[in-house]
Amino acid sequence: MPEKQFHDELRAIADRFVHDVYKATKSFPKDELYGVVSQLRRASLSVILNYIEGYARGSNKSDKNFLRISYASLKESEYLILFSFEEKHLTENNYQILSKQADRIGAMLWGTIQNMP
Repeated sequence: MPEKQFHDELRAIADRFVHDVYKATKSFPKDELYGVVSQLRRASLSVILNYIEGYARGSNKSDKNFLRISYASLKESEYLILFSFEEKHLTENNYQILSKQADRIGAMLWGTIQNMP
């Protein structure tokens, strides 16, 4: 896959992920607004924001650092999604959707990181 197409796809999937996280967390209990909801939203936003910032800088060293931060935020998001599902804040369907998106984003980010000098 050409590089631009790959990055466009990764950005689109990460964008859909953050929107789906926001949508799913709207139904969480109000007492989680400043806990899990806030943390999950911030972590999911961090995935795409760090990806965009790193890619925009155009320096392999800088880009790789931002991609690592993006990947770490994704891992944080994945745990919070699992935690939220186990606490019955997420439906099975939302859990499956978010988990599949996270898996795809993770594979793309990690592959990119591994292939950088």
